[in-house]
Amino acid sequence: MQGKGVIKFFAILLAVVCIYQLSFTWVAHNVENKAKLYAKGDTAKEKVYLDSVAGLPAYPILDHTYQYCLERELALGLDLKGGMNVTMQISLVELLKTLSGNSTDVVFNQALTNASKEAVTSTTDYVTLFVNAYEKLNPNGKLASIFSTKDNQAHLKFNATNQEVKTYLQDEAKTAVKQSYTVLNTRIDQFGVTQPNIQLLENSNRILIDLPGVKDPDRVRKLLQGTAKLEFFQTYENPDAFPVLSNVDKLLAAKSKATAKDSSKTAVVAGKKDTTAAKGALSLLNKVQKSSSKDSSALANKTALSAQHPLFSVLQPNFYPDQSGQQQIAPGPVVGLSLVKDTAKVNAYLHSADVKSLIPASMKFLWGVKPREKTKIFELYAIKLAGAENGPVLSGDVINDARSDNDQKGNPEVIMTMNSNGAQKWRTITAEASSGANKKAVAIVLDDNVYSAPLVQNEISGGVSSISGNFTIEDTKDLANVLKAGRLDAPAHIVDTTVVGPSLGQQSINDGLMSCIMGLVVVLVFMVAYYNRAGTVAVVAVVINVFFLMGVLTSLRAVLTLPGIAGIVLTLGIAVDANVLIYERIREELALGKSIRIAVSDGFKHALSSILDSNISTFLTGLILFIFGSGPIQGFATTLMIGIITSLFCSLLISRLIFEWMIEKGWDIKFSNPWSSHTFKNANYGFVKNRFKFYIFSGAFITAGIVSMVSQGFNYGVDFKGGRSYLIHFQNKNVTDEDVRTAVNAEFKTGNEVKTLGDKIDVTTDYMIEDTSVNADQKVEDALISALNKKAVTQMTKADISSSQKVQATIAEGLKQSAVWTVLFAILIISAYILIRFRKWQFSLGAMVATAHDALMVLSFFSLFRSVPGFGYLEIDQAFIAAILTVIGYSINDTVVVFDRIREFLELHHAKTDDPKEVINNAINNTLSRTIITALTVLFVLIVLFIFGGDVIRGFSFALLVGVCFGTYSSICIATPVIVDFGKKDLR
Repeated sequence: MQGKGVIKFFAILLAVVCIYQLSFTWVAHNVENKAKLYAKGDTAKEKVYLDSVAGLPAYPILDHTYQYCLERELALGLDLKGGMNVTMQISLVELLKTLSGNSTDVVFNQALTNASKEAVTSTTDYVTLFVNAYEKLNPNGKLASIFSTKDNQAHLKFNATNQEVKTYLQDEAKTAVKQSYTVLNTRIDQFGVTQPNIQLLENSNRILIDLPGVKDPDRVRKLLQGTAKLEFFQTYENPDAFPVLSNVDKLLAAKSKATAKDSSKTAVVAGKKDTTAAKGALSLLNKVQKSSSKDSSALANKTALSAQHPLFSVLQPNFYPDQSGQQQIAPGPVVGLSLVKDTAKVNAYLHSADVKSLIPASMKFLWGVKPREKTKIFELYAIKLAGAENGPVLSGDVINDARSDNDQKGNPEVIMTMNSNGAQKWRTITAEASSGANKKAVAIVLDDNVYSAPLVQNEISGGVSSISGNFTIEDTKDLANVLKAGRLDAPAHIVDTTVVGPSLGQQSINDGLMSCIMGLVVVLVFMVAYYNRAGTVAVVAVVINVFFLMGVLTSLRAVLTLPGIAGIVLTLGIAVDANVLIYERIREELALGKSIRIAVSDGFKHALSSILDSNISTFLTGLILFIFGSGPIQGFATTLMIGIITSLFCSLLISRLIFEWMIEKGWDIKFSNPWSSHTFKNANYGFVKNRFKFYIFSGAFITAGIVSMVSQGFNYGVDFKGGRSYLIHFQNKNVTDEDVRTAVNAEFKTGNEVKTLGDKIDVTTDYMIEDTSVNADQKVEDALISALNKKAVTQMTKADISSSQKVQATIAEGLKQSAVWTVLFAILIISAYILIRFRKWQFSLGAMVATAHDALMVLSFFSLFRSVPGFGYLEIDQAFIAAILTVIGYSINDTVVVFDRIREFLELHHAKTDDPKEVINNAINNTLSRTIITALTVLFVLIVLFIFGGDVIRGFSFALLVGVCFGTYSSICIATPVIVDFGKKDLR
């Protein structure tokens, strides 16, 4: 074997990198365990602890902080951690109405209605659908007459063509989506969750949001769907606000002193509480105080006199040292600085009833939207309220446009343009702020967060303003989007939500770990039992493969989901395939009388082509899943692709190194046990001769399936038909799905579906699905709980909603179309790869027919058995599509190995005069051992996944089980006969 040294070097390097990457997860969990020990079940106390140690070294060897480790640990998806996933859709209908000045034109409004109906099933962008609908209704109509309003005329002339109007509307739609993204990104910070994720879907008006660990889904819905509120405020100067804050601090100190006196008598008793259980946790917390005493920063310094200055211990007044070193009150509207962990405490102080009496009615304190660069320090602004209603001096609806630009020196700035009404008010506001020697700032506030508070240098007339400062290009883009929030009326609606309770998340983790361990054990036991000592090499390679896979996942910041765990378990089965191919080849070489060293070398060499072809085809399937899938499907695809790469490395290189070492040591390497040494040897089944029987069986099954699909259809999951789905756990184990169905139908009438999933009951309903109001989800949930708690079903009073999901019909139709195109695209791509590799269209056709056959067989099975008792998990959803594509990848993997042996037999082992039918049949029988062993290995793993993987992925694992059976069958009985029937002359 050449390049041993290089392979060893890279193996050791990869192992070190994986250990390093996985160590962050261990360190972060160690700190979190100490926090739980310290908090003793108090989640608020636990959060304070973690905030306190966030900046302290938690990885002493490398001096990394806990926050640094937390950002690099293996991230868990919502289905494992609990939390909420939301898909927001920006309402472009309302945007177009706003841009038209709420036109009453009949054709315009009818075009909007028609476009909205078509958008349900179309993947074309909404603006294009609208323009097409308008031109269809009024072929000679001019859109400019509708959209060239007074506010838009700077961008759109009255004589603009429909194409120019379309371009303008598309640009405004993109801006509205980006603006909503900016607003939502800011609001997410209010939920206090770790590792939130917000993703803007390209070429779409949708935004995906993941909020792990969120505790109040109803609050999330209200905050996310609230209308963006852009306002302009005058500001107080820091010297004017500091006396107010000083009085507040004195009041709080007096109250603290009085409380201390009242509690002094009980202090001794309190001191006797047992703290030994939290000793390890307290040691880490004490480091906060030690570190703070050494820190020269006044903000971070936790002074011992915090009882004397409660407010100023968490809010540093905005001072600066003058030339003599004396502290002076800094000018400007920023009145204080606070660490992010202390902002909640500052808010509590400032909003308490006693403190409010000390703050002038016209003064309000608001936080800046972002921390200072590369810190966790937030600025507190003093805002001046105006008018009789104590509101802003100007609202955001006066803004016509805002754009990111560069000034004459090349520095980033924002150009803001107002309408005539706003320009007049703005002139008065800026004149007042810029008068006198001390210039004042005007705060730009969105949703009570200060985005910017620029100093006004002079009076601004004409309504065109330049906002400059210490901005980056991204800052100016964000600010421009924020300024447009008052003008672009494009509200964001929730069209898809998934809520997973923490208990279900923990159960998913337990189920996933159990399935991984059991799957690994089953694979390893089988390999040792079948291949003797050589099987132990496969065991080592598989264990190393899992270790590398987890390390690479962590280093790529990939999110591990339950389907991702399924991908790991499936990778265990697929990884063995390469070992099986190699071992079967080595057994063939040994049967020819070759020495063990030569047999191993030739076995690896001859198996390489089949291994690469089969794994590349499966990798292509994973790539298609990753590109076209979303959420859990992408997680599954990521794990599958990484698993294929690591398994190739381990099977081809690590295994080879181990064999070379064993040979050098003179070990007796056996590749079979007595019972397995002759399995499938000299097999001579008539697969080709009986091909028409296989055609008839498959044709009959698929025909029956198509009839069933047309007549009774499928059990569609909520993500494919729209609606709300609730997974309900009852403490009373005697509750049946019929009890629940009776209760739910009485409350929701029609459109309900109830089925049992393990020890839980799944309720799906389309009740109020078209209601997009903020409180709609809560109303349905309350109605469901109420229905289950009625006297007629008193045994169900202890019902908990473990998880919930909501999908609107527009999303569901889009998913259906995407799923169909994804499957078709996968078949075409893989068929093209087969054509390139085998250079005969018959092989490509055979692969295409086999993959289409497998997809249709699985679909037929799911339709035919949808109503059979015990098959309640036969549901068509996104996970099912992932399963179908995985089956296609597996089937192609299997088919390619058979094809490779057929090509070898046709080119090397037989003369051109031989009957191609016999050659192909011999090739199938020759590789039958590998086909069956690999199928059994994968089936063992899937059975474990089905039994131990949990309710959430039971349907997914069952689809894989059915698909692998059909895939193995089609590789032998469908794909190769197609080559025979379409290549009788060409194959000679």
